[in-house]
Amino acid sequence: MTDLGCSPPPARQAHNIGVKLPGAVYRYYEHRLARSFRPDLLPKHIGVILDGHRRFAREEGHPDYETSYRAGMAKLEELLGWCVQLRIKALTAWVLSTENLRRPPAELEPYFEVLGELFARLPQLSERLGFSLSVSGSLDLLPARLALAAKDAVTRAADGPLQVNIALCYGGRQEVVDACRALVSELSTRGLSGAQLADAIDAEGIARHLYAAGFPDTDLVIRTSGESRMSGFLLWQSAYAELMFLDPYWPAFRRVDLLRALRDYTRRERRFGT
Repeated sequence: MTDLGCSPPPARQAHNIGVKLPGAVYRYYEHRLARSFRPDLLPKHIGVILDGHRRFAREEGHPDYETSYRAGMAKLEELLGWCVQLRIKALTAWVLSTENLRRPPAELEPYFEVLGELFARLPQLSERLGFSLSVSGSLDLLPARLALAAKDAVTRAADGPLQVNIALCYGGRQEVVDACRALVSELSTRGLSGAQLADAIDAEGIARHLYAAGFPDTDLVIRTSGESRMSGFLLWQSAYAELMFLDPYWPAFRRVDLLRALRDYTRRERRFGT
């Protein structure tokens, strides 16, 4: 999800500068991090909120946001490679929310263009890296060319051990509403009465009708840019997820940031319910 139109907190920007380490030192640190956790304790499904494109552009002094959008989508492609290397089973990346559509067309059009280019590349990338692809969201609200690009990418994508879901024009509340409607419609075809219909609605039935119904529940949610909120991301699937809010803006996200999050995840004692 991009932060179209958001203003950064005044005290936030210093956290995104970081210390530039020599390449060899950085690679050694990455190696040590990767060896600091047991692979069998890694999350099966990671959700990532791609936040901070515009603030990154302003901080870096870019004349427009398109450069930042392109950097962010290139970073997403890197993330897919990292997840394949780490043998993560599923990844959901939120690239655009339904709320983002409220922004002026002049701000949205460059991002739509960049997203279209991303979907054009994803089928070839899925074949090279080995991942399957799905797209979740209200695609009917998007420009036709972008919706078609997303659907075409899903059709042309290869298969692989990593399940990738792109949350595009996605809203968590709308997903739950749509799942409930689909379940009620399914049950209605059985000729159930009103009381029987109400009794037949359960959590398992709703889960079957979520946008990416074949995905496991989310184990870990990562949000970049220092914002500490979910904004409706995977409301149903993330009920018991571990949450991590990281300082770097999405285009500046690094493999070491992912490894740190995974290390911290493996050290947490997960509690399902309280």
